Amino acid sequence: MECCVSDDRGLTARAPLSMDTDRDLVQLLTPEGERVEHPDFSCDLDDEQIKDLYRDLVLTRRIDTEATALQRQGELGIWASLLGQEAAQIGSGRAMRKQDFAFPTYREHGVAWCRGVDPLRLLGLFRGVDQGGWDPRDDGFALYTIVIGAQTLHATGYAMGMQRDGCVGTGDPDRDAAAIAYFGDGATSQGDVNEAFIWASVFNAPVVFFCQNNQWAISEPIERQTRIPLFQRALGFGFPGVRVDGNDVLACHAVTSAALQRAREGSGPTFVEAYTYRMGAHTTSDDPTRYRLSADLQHWTLKDPIARVKAYLARGGGAGEGFFAEVEAESDEVAASLREGCLALPDPDVLQIFDHVFAEQTPELARQQADYASYLASFEDAGHAPVAEGAPA
Repeated sequence: MECCVSDDRGLTARAPLSMDTDRDLVQLLTPEGERVEHPDFSCDLDDEQIKDLYRDLVLTRRIDTEATALQRQGELGIWASLLGQEAAQIGSGRAMRKQDFAFPTYREHGVAWCRGVDPLRLLGLFRGVDQGGWDPRDDGFALYTIVIGAQTLHATGYAMGMQRDGCVGTGDPDRDAAAIAYFGDGATSQGDVNEAFIWASVFNAPVVFFCQNNQWAISEPIERQTRIPLFQRALGFGFPGVRVDGNDVLACHAVTSAALQRAREGSGPTFVEAYTYRMGAHTTSDDPTRYRLSADLQHWTLKDPIARVKAYLARGGGAGEGFFAEVEAESDEVAASLREGCLALPDPDVLQIFDHVFAEQTPELARQQADYASYLASFEDAGHAPVAEGAPA
């Protein structure tokens, strides 16, 4: 049960299920940084590999922080923060093999980092200078999907293609592949997501459905999305589901590794619910103080995904102050490079939007392009200052 307390604004403070009472939660690293065992999942990473995960977590958060600051300063149109969800993304992202393929929402900056996508490419999309400047084929990472839940269908279809290409169940670790679809708790209410579950189940598609349950679908709490834990829904579609501590990077890595391997071997889909919390706003256009209380935030701050890894490494993982200072210095360099690169991104030629609608331009689009070019030129003819390249008319 969850106890609820309301304030005079009608907002509700919710006491989440504790680690002790939630028996289905997979956890390998406690909020205090202590390693624990689980009967079904284990982490085979050594301390050097865990230090690499810590570096990923810190750099990903710094990228997110810098992008948020750039948006507040008018350099990005909008930004979707991942603050608090770093462990879910880094743990799952590092569980992928090169031949696997990820289908993100618009918040998977940590997964993009793991797949080798230049963070500046992400900023280009939110700055409005391109529609996603990376090639999905290069890193096995699809373009960001704004339509809620649509990427689950893309992932399922892609996974079915993997089957037909003979890339599943061959026993060759360098060939067998799987797809993974990322989405949030709110997306589970979308028809697309449930249709993807049906198709994946019926066709035994090699796909992992990775739900980051951050407790809020913008301003709607999880109670408005489901009456049971989300991972239990998988059973109704005929495949297994598992709930993992989404703030535990080791558990997320272990659970996702197992789910991806199961898919690669030809055993079909798995639903992973990473139980975490959105520490910031839904996007930079959102004000979370209007619908949630600080008590929730304070509760989850104690479960910070980076702090627990740092505690483990500092206590017995072979990391001293020099290591942490080195990572912090690297994060400063990444932030400075990202800011410099963002400000240097060139504005696109506005007329190019007509060039990329179809592989070959149609006569109708050519007329529209000519008409718009004439419209822009009219400003100069009327004696106004010329319209800057890439600027809105």
